[in-house]
Amino acid sequence: MDCFASDSVIYFTSVKRTLFDPLTISARSAASCWLQGLEIEEIINMRKITRRSFLTAAAACGAAAALSACGGSSSASSAAASSTVASASVAAASNGEKFTVGICQLVQHVALDAATQGFKDALTEQLGDAVTFEEKNAQGDSNTCTTIINGFVSDNVDLILANATPALQAAQAGTNTIPVLGTSVTEYGVALGIDDFDGLVGTNISGTSDLAPLDEQAGIIKELFPDAKTVGLLYCSAEPNSQYQVDTVKASLEELGYTCEYYAFSDSNDLATVCQSAADASDVIYVPTDNTVANNTEIVNNICQPAGVPVVAGEEGIMSGCGVATLSISYYDLGVATGKMAAKILTGESKVEEMPIEYAPEFTKEYNPTIAEALGITIPDDYVAYEG
Repeated sequence: MDCFASDSVIYFTSVKRTLFDPLTISARSAASCWLQGLEIEEIINMRKITRRSFLTAAAACGAAAALSACGGSSSASSAAASSTVASASVAAASNGEKFTVGICQLVQHVALDAATQGFKDALTEQLGDAVTFEEKNAQGDSNTCTTIINGFVSDNVDLILANATPALQAAQAGTNTIPVLGTSVTEYGVALGIDDFDGLVGTNISGTSDLAPLDEQAGIIKELFPDAKTVGLLYCSAEPNSQYQVDTVKASLEELGYTCEYYAFSDSNDLATVCQSAADASDVIYVPTDNTVANNTEIVNNICQPAGVPVVAGEEGIMSGCGVATLSISYYDLGVATGKMAAKILTGESKVEEMPIEYAPEFTKEYNPTIAEALGITIPDDYVAYEG
Protein backbone atom coordinates (compact mmCIF):
# COMPACT_ATOMS: atom_id res chain seq x y z
CA MET A 1 0.00 0.00 0.00
CA ASP A 2 1.32 3.47 -0.93
CA CYS A 3 0.58 6.69 0.89
CA PHE A 4 1.03 10.42 0.61
CA ALA A 5 0.12 13.38 2.83
CA SER A 6 -1.74 16.57 2.01
CA ASP A 7 -3.01 19.18 4.45
CA SER A 8 -2.22 16.92 7.40
CA VAL A 9 -4.39 14.08 6.04
CA ILE A 10 -2.90 10.77 4.88
CA TYR A 11 -4.31 9.14 1.75
CA PHE A 12 -3.88 5.45 0.94
CA THR A 13 -3.89 3.77 -2.46
CA SER A 14 -3.64 0.26 -3.93
CA VAL A 15 -6.26 -1.42 -1.77
CA LYS A 16 -7.03 -4.96 -2.92
CA ARG A 17 -10.16 -5.43 -4.96
CA THR A 18 -11.58 -7.94 -2.48
CA LEU A 19 -12.17 -5.10 -0.02
CA PHE A 20 -15.03 -3.93 -2.20
CA ASP A 21 -16.80 -7.28 -2.36
CA PRO A 22 -20.14 -6.63 -0.60
CA LEU A 23 -20.27 -10.24 0.57
CA THR A 24 -16.90 -10.25 2.30
CA ILE A 25 -16.28 -6.67 3.39
CA SER A 26 -15.49 -6.33 7.11
CA ALA A 27 -15.52 -3.31 9.37
CA ARG A 28 -11.73 -3.08 9.14
CA SER A 29 -11.79 -3.40 5.35
CA ALA A 30 -14.53 -0.81 5.15
CA ALA A 31 -12.39 1.50 7.20
CA SER A 32 -9.58 1.07 4.70
CA CYS A 33 -11.99 2.01 1.93
CA TRP A 34 -13.02 5.11 3.82
CA LEU A 35 -9.42 6.16 4.20
CA GLN A 36 -9.27 6.26 0.39
CA GLY A 37 -12.16 8.67 0.15
CA LEU A 38 -15.35 6.61 -0.12
CA GLU A 39 -18.29 8.05 1.79
CA ILE A 40 -19.22 6.29 5.03
CA GLU A 41 -22.78 5.62 3.88
CA GLU A 42 -21.54 3.94 0.66
CA ILE A 43 -19.37 1.57 2.64
CA ILE A 44 -21.95 0.75 5.29
CA ASN A 45 -24.57 0.03 2.65
CA MET A 46 -22.36 -2.65 1.07
CA ARG A 47 -22.97 -4.82 4.05
CA LYS A 48 -24.52 -4.31 7.47
CA ILE A 49 -21.64 -2.95 9.53
CA THR A 50 -22.32 -1.16 12.79
CA ARG A 51 -21.11 2.39 12.99
CA ARG A 52 -19.35 1.60 16.23
CA SER A 53 -17.35 -1.21 14.58
CA PHE A 54 -16.58 0.99 11.59
CA LEU A 55 -15.23 3.87 13.68
CA THR A 56 -13.09 1.60 15.82
CA ALA A 57 -11.61 -0.06 12.75
CA ALA A 58 -11.10 3.26 10.99
CA ALA A 59 -9.01 4.59 13.82
CA ALA A 60 -6.99 1.38 14.03
CA CYS A 61 -6.42 1.16 10.28
CA GLY A 62 -5.43 4.78 10.04
CA ALA A 63 -2.84 4.55 12.77
CA ALA A 64 -1.44 1.19 11.66
CA ALA A 65 -1.21 2.10 8.01
CA ALA A 66 0.40 5.44 8.74
CA LEU A 67 3.12 3.80 10.80
CA SER A 68 3.83 0.77 8.62
CA ALA A 69 3.10 1.87 5.07
CA CYS A 70 4.67 5.31 5.08
CA GLY A 71 7.77 4.10 6.89
CA GLY A 72 10.25 6.33 8.66
CA SER A 73 10.22 7.54 12.22
CA SER A 74 10.11 11.28 11.75
CA SER A 75 7.92 13.51 13.87
CA ALA A 76 6.03 14.45 10.71
CA SER A 77 4.96 10.83 10.19
CA SER A 78 3.82 10.51 13.80
CA ALA A 79 1.88 13.75 13.59
CA ALA A 80 0.22 12.61 10.38
CA ALA A 81 -0.84 9.32 11.99
CA SER A 82 -2.37 11.17 14.93
CA SER A 83 -4.15 13.48 12.54
CA THR A 84 -5.66 10.53 10.69
CA VAL A 85 -7.10 9.05 13.88
CA ALA A 86 -8.50 12.44 14.85
CA SER A 87 -9.96 12.85 11.35
CA ALA A 88 -11.95 9.64 11.80
CA SER A 89 -13.64 11.15 14.85
CA VAL A 90 -14.35 14.43 13.08
CA ALA A 91 -15.71 12.60 10.06
CA ALA A 92 -18.19 10.73 12.25
CA ALA A 93 -19.83 14.00 13.22
CA SER A 94 -19.50 15.78 9.89
CA ASN A 95 -21.01 12.88 7.91
CA GLY A 96 -24.23 12.85 9.85
CA GLU A 97 -23.10 10.13 12.28
CA LYS A 98 -25.79 9.33 14.85
CA PHE A 99 -25.39 7.61 18.20
CA THR A 100 -27.95 6.06 20.51
CA VAL A 101 -27.13 5.91 24.22
CA GLY A 102 -29.19 3.81 26.62
CA ILE A 103 -29.48 5.10 30.19
CA CYS A 104 -30.49 2.68 32.94
CA GLN A 105 -31.02 4.49 36.25
CA LEU A 106 -31.81 2.34 39.27
CA VAL A 107 -34.25 4.69 40.97
CA GLN A 108 -35.30 8.31 40.98
CA HIS A 109 -33.67 10.39 43.70
CA VAL A 110 -31.63 13.60 43.94
CA ALA A 111 -28.12 12.14 43.53
CA LEU A 112 -28.85 9.77 40.64
CA ASP A 113 -31.00 12.36 38.88
CA ALA A 114 -28.13 14.84 39.06
CA ALA A 115 -25.63 12.31 37.69
CA THR A 116 -27.90 11.46 34.75
CA GLN A 117 -28.47 15.13 33.96
CA GLY A 118 -24.77 15.92 34.08
CA PHE A 119 -24.04 12.99 31.77
CA LYS A 120 -26.64 14.08 29.22
CA ASP A 121 -25.57 17.72 29.33
CA ALA A 122 -21.89 16.89 28.82
CA LEU A 123 -22.49 14.41 26.01
CA THR A 124 -24.90 16.75 24.24
CA GLU A 125 -22.37 19.56 24.52
CA GLN A 126 -19.76 17.32 22.90
CA LEU A 127 -21.87 15.72 20.14
CA GLY A 128 -24.92 17.96 19.78
CA ASP A 129 -27.95 16.43 18.11
CA ALA A 130 -25.85 13.50 16.89
CA VAL A 131 -26.69 11.70 20.13
CA THR A 132 -30.11 10.33 21.12
CA PHE A 133 -30.90 9.02 24.60
CA GLU A 134 -33.10 6.08 25.56
CA GLU A 135 -33.67 6.83 29.24
CA LYS A 136 -35.19 4.19 31.53
CA ASN A 137 -35.79 4.08 35.29
CA ALA A 138 -35.90 0.72 37.08
CA GLN A 139 -37.94 2.07 40.03
CA GLY A 140 -35.50 0.52 42.49
CA ASP A 141 -35.85 -3.03 41.18
CA SER A 142 -32.75 -5.00 40.13
CA ASN A 143 -34.77 -7.34 37.92
CA THR A 144 -36.12 -4.35 36.04
CA CYS A 145 -32.53 -3.23 35.48
CA THR A 146 -31.91 -6.55 33.75
CA THR A 147 -34.98 -6.10 31.55
CA ILE A 148 -33.89 -2.57 30.60
CA ILE A 149 -30.35 -3.63 29.75
CA ASN A 150 -31.57 -6.55 27.66
CA GLY A 151 -33.73 -4.11 25.73
CA PHE A 152 -30.74 -1.87 25.05
CA VAL A 153 -28.76 -4.87 23.82
CA SER A 154 -31.59 -5.88 21.49
CA ASP A 155 -31.73 -2.32 20.18
CA ASN A 156 -27.96 -2.44 19.60
CA VAL A 157 -27.38 0.92 21.27
CA ASP A 158 -23.93 2.44 20.87
CA LEU A 159 -23.24 2.87 24.59
CA ILE A 160 -24.94 2.19 27.92
CA LEU A 161 -24.89 4.40 31.01
CA ALA A 162 -25.50 2.32 34.14
CA ASN A 163 -26.45 4.67 36.97
CA ALA A 164 -25.94 2.88 40.33
CA THR A 165 -24.49 -0.50 41.22
CA PRO A 166 -27.45 -2.80 40.37
CA ALA A 167 -27.70 -1.18 36.94
CA LEU A 168 -23.99 -1.76 36.38
CA GLN A 169 -24.25 -5.39 37.47
CA ALA A 170 -27.13 -5.91 35.05
CA ALA A 171 -25.07 -4.38 32.24
CA GLN A 172 -22.10 -6.60 33.09
CA ALA A 173 -24.33 -9.66 32.77
CA GLY A 174 -26.11 -8.36 29.68
CA THR A 175 -23.30 -7.51 27.29
CA ASN A 176 -19.56 -7.88 26.81
CA THR A 177 -19.43 -5.94 23.54
CA ILE A 178 -21.39 -2.69 23.95
CA PRO A 179 -19.37 -0.07 25.86
CA VAL A 180 -20.76 0.43 29.37
CA LEU A 181 -20.05 3.37 31.67
CA GLY A 182 -21.11 3.27 35.28
CA THR A 183 -21.74 6.25 37.50
CA SER A 184 -22.85 6.67 41.12
CA VAL A 185 -21.01 3.41 41.78
CA THR A 186 -18.90 3.40 44.92
CA GLU A 187 -16.40 0.56 44.45
CA TYR A 188 -16.14 -1.19 41.07
CA GLY A 189 -14.19 -4.13 42.43
CA VAL A 190 -17.05 -4.92 44.80
CA ALA A 191 -19.77 -4.24 42.24
CA LEU A 192 -18.19 -6.38 39.51
CA GLY A 193 -16.65 -9.10 41.68
CA ILE A 194 -13.04 -8.19 40.87
CA ASP A 195 -10.45 -9.15 43.48
CA ASP A 196 -7.57 -6.74 44.12
CA PHE A 197 -9.14 -4.14 41.84
CA ASP A 198 -6.52 -1.67 40.60
CA GLY A 199 -8.77 0.94 39.01
CA LEU A 200 -8.95 -0.51 35.49
CA VAL A 201 -11.70 -3.01 34.66
CA GLY A 202 -10.10 -3.85 31.30
CA THR A 203 -13.29 -5.00 29.58
CA ASN A 204 -16.17 -3.14 27.96
CA ILE A 205 -16.83 -1.43 31.31
CA SER A 206 -15.47 1.76 32.83
CA GLY A 207 -17.02 4.79 34.51
CA THR A 208 -16.92 7.09 37.51
CA SER A 209 -17.06 6.46 41.26
CA ASP A 210 -18.89 8.43 43.95
CA LEU A 211 -16.61 7.15 46.70
CA ALA A 212 -15.80 9.80 49.30
CA PRO A 213 -13.03 8.96 51.80
CA LEU A 214 -14.75 6.67 54.28
CA ASP A 215 -12.28 7.30 57.09
CA GLU A 216 -13.04 11.01 56.77
CA GLN A 217 -16.76 10.26 56.96
CA ALA A 218 -16.09 8.47 60.23
CA GLY A 219 -14.07 11.52 61.23
CA ILE A 220 -17.16 13.70 60.82
CA ILE A 221 -18.94 11.62 63.45
CA LYS A 222 -15.98 12.04 65.81
CA GLU A 223 -15.86 15.77 65.13
CA LEU A 224 -19.56 16.43 65.65
CA PHE A 225 -20.37 13.80 68.28
CA PRO A 226 -17.24 13.16 70.36
CA ASP A 227 -19.28 12.09 73.41
CA ALA A 228 -21.42 9.53 71.57
CA LYS A 229 -20.85 5.88 72.43
CA THR A 230 -22.89 3.85 69.93
CA VAL A 231 -23.26 4.24 66.17
CA GLY A 232 -25.95 2.40 64.22
CA LEU A 233 -25.05 1.50 60.63
CA LEU A 234 -28.28 1.63 58.61
CA TYR A 235 -28.16 0.17 55.08
CA CYS A 236 -29.84 -2.06 52.50
CA SER A 237 -28.40 -5.58 52.48
CA ALA A 238 -29.29 -5.94 48.78
CA GLU A 239 -26.74 -3.27 47.81
CA PRO A 240 -23.18 -4.67 47.90
CA ASN A 241 -21.55 -1.25 47.84
CA SER A 242 -23.59 -0.23 50.90
CA GLN A 243 -22.20 -3.29 52.69
CA TYR A 244 -18.68 -2.32 51.62
CA GLN A 245 -19.11 1.20 52.97
CA VAL A 246 -20.53 0.27 56.37
CA ASP A 247 -17.84 -2.38 56.83
CA THR A 248 -15.12 0.17 56.13
CA VAL A 249 -16.68 2.93 58.23
CA LYS A 250 -17.26 0.48 61.09
CA ALA A 251 -13.55 -0.33 61.22
CA SER A 252 -12.65 3.36 61.31
CA LEU A 253 -15.23 4.16 63.97
CA GLU A 254 -14.09 1.31 66.19
CA GLU A 255 -10.54 2.65 65.98
CA LEU A 256 -11.96 5.95 67.22
CA GLY A 257 -13.52 4.21 70.22
CA TYR A 258 -17.15 3.82 69.13
CA THR A 259 -19.31 0.73 69.47
CA CYS A 260 -21.01 -0.04 66.16
CA GLU A 261 -24.00 -2.19 65.25
CA TYR A 262 -25.31 -3.20 61.84
CA TYR A 263 -28.95 -2.46 61.02
CA ALA A 264 -29.62 -4.04 57.64
CA PHE A 265 -32.98 -4.00 55.88
CA SER A 266 -33.82 -5.98 52.76
CA ASP A 267 -35.91 -3.35 50.94
CA SER A 268 -38.11 -0.32 51.57
CA ASN A 269 -40.83 -2.50 53.10
CA ASP A 270 -38.85 -3.15 56.28
CA LEU A 271 -36.88 0.10 56.38
CA ALA A 272 -39.13 1.72 58.99
CA THR A 273 -38.96 -1.23 61.37
CA VAL A 274 -35.18 -1.55 61.15
CA CYS A 275 -34.67 2.20 61.38
CA GLN A 276 -36.78 2.33 64.54
CA SER A 277 -34.60 -0.36 66.10
CA ALA A 278 -31.49 1.60 65.17
CA ALA A 279 -32.86 4.84 66.61
CA ASP A 280 -33.83 3.12 69.87
CA ALA A 281 -30.33 1.71 70.42
CA SER A 282 -27.94 4.28 68.89
CA ASP A 283 -26.53 7.69 69.80
CA VAL A 284 -25.79 8.41 66.12
CA ILE A 285 -26.80 6.70 62.88
CA TYR A 286 -24.59 6.45 59.81
CA VAL A 287 -26.12 5.87 56.36
CA PRO A 288 -23.84 5.20 53.33
CA THR A 289 -24.63 6.16 49.72
CA ASP A 290 -27.56 3.77 49.86
CA ASN A 291 -30.12 4.08 47.05
CA THR A 292 -33.02 2.67 49.05
CA VAL A 293 -32.53 5.17 51.87
CA ALA A 294 -32.00 7.95 49.32
CA ASN A 295 -35.42 7.21 47.90
CA ASN A 296 -37.04 7.04 51.35
CA THR A 297 -35.39 9.75 53.45
CA GLU A 298 -38.74 10.90 54.84
CA ILE A 299 -39.19 7.54 56.57
CA VAL A 300 -35.81 7.87 58.26
CA ASN A 301 -36.31 11.50 59.23
CA ASN A 302 -39.78 10.88 60.68
CA ILE A 303 -38.24 8.31 63.04
CA CYS A 304 -34.84 9.77 63.88
CA GLN A 305 -35.55 13.47 64.30
CA PRO A 306 -38.37 13.05 66.88
CA ALA A 307 -36.14 10.57 68.72
CA GLY A 308 -33.32 13.13 68.82
CA VAL A 309 -30.91 10.81 66.99
CA PRO A 310 -28.70 12.54 64.40
CA VAL A 311 -27.97 10.91 61.06
CA VAL A 312 -24.65 11.33 59.25
CA ALA A 313 -25.05 10.53 55.57
CA GLY A 314 -22.75 9.34 52.83
CA GLU A 315 -23.93 11.93 50.32
CA GLU A 316 -25.74 15.24 49.99
CA GLY A 317 -29.09 13.93 48.74
CA ILE A 318 -29.61 11.70 51.76
CA MET A 319 -28.43 14.44 54.11
CA SER A 320 -30.90 16.89 52.60
CA GLY A 321 -33.77 14.60 53.53
CA CYS A 322 -32.81 13.11 56.87
CA GLY A 323 -29.20 13.88 57.80
CA VAL A 324 -27.38 16.49 59.82
CA ALA A 325 -24.06 16.36 57.95
CA THR A 326 -22.08 14.67 55.18
CA LEU A 327 -18.81 14.60 53.30
CA SER A 328 -20.13 14.70 49.78
CA ILE A 329 -19.38 15.19 46.11
CA SER A 330 -21.27 16.86 43.28
CA TYR A 331 -23.21 14.14 41.48
CA TYR A 332 -23.89 16.50 38.61
CA ASP A 333 -20.14 16.98 38.11
CA LEU A 334 -19.69 13.22 38.36
CA GLY A 335 -22.19 12.80 35.54
CA VAL A 336 -20.39 15.44 33.48
CA ALA A 337 -17.12 13.52 33.83
CA THR A 338 -18.91 10.35 32.70
CA GLY A 339 -20.40 12.15 29.70
CA LYS A 340 -16.97 13.31 28.60
CA MET A 341 -15.74 9.72 28.81
CA ALA A 342 -18.69 8.63 26.66
CA ALA A 343 -17.88 11.22 23.98
CA LYS A 344 -14.32 9.90 23.71
CA ILE A 345 -15.58 6.34 23.30
CA LEU A 346 -18.24 7.16 20.72
CA THR A 347 -15.92 9.24 18.55
CA GLY A 348 -13.17 6.64 18.69
CA GLU A 349 -10.75 8.84 20.61
CA SER A 350 -10.48 6.31 23.46
CA LYS A 351 -11.17 2.63 24.01
CA VAL A 352 -13.37 1.77 26.97
CA GLU A 353 -11.16 -1.17 27.97
CA GLU A 354 -8.21 1.21 28.37
CA MET A 355 -10.04 3.83 30.46
CA PRO A 356 -9.50 3.66 34.23
CA ILE A 357 -12.27 4.49 36.68
CA GLU A 358 -12.42 8.21 37.42
CA TYR A 359 -13.03 9.60 40.90
CA ALA A 360 -14.46 12.87 42.17
CA PRO A 361 -11.63 15.36 42.72
CA GLU A 362 -13.31 17.39 45.45
CA PHE A 363 -15.23 16.65 48.65
CA THR A 364 -17.26 19.08 50.71
CA LYS A 365 -18.25 19.06 54.37
CA GLU A 366 -21.91 20.01 54.39
CA TYR A 367 -24.63 20.29 56.99
CA ASN A 368 -28.40 20.54 57.00
CA PRO A 369 -29.23 23.74 58.92
CA THR A 370 -32.87 22.78 59.44
CA ILE A 371 -32.14 19.43 61.08
CA ALA A 372 -29.09 20.76 62.94
CA GLU A 373 -31.19 23.49 64.51
CA ALA A 374 -34.02 21.09 65.35
CA LEU A 375 -31.58 18.80 67.18
CA GLY A 376 -29.65 21.65 68.81
CA ILE A 377 -26.35 20.69 67.18
CA THR A 378 -23.60 23.29 66.79
CA ILE A 379 -21.77 22.92 63.49
CA PRO A 380 -18.11 23.99 62.99
CA ASP A 381 -17.38 26.91 60.70
CA ASP A 382 -15.69 24.81 58.00
CA TYR A 383 -18.98 23.12 57.09
CA VAL A 384 -21.05 24.53 54.22
CA ALA A 385 -24.78 24.98 54.80
CA TYR A 386 -26.95 23.01 52.40
CA GLU A 387 -29.21 25.34 50.40
CA GLY A 388 -31.04 22.96 48.13
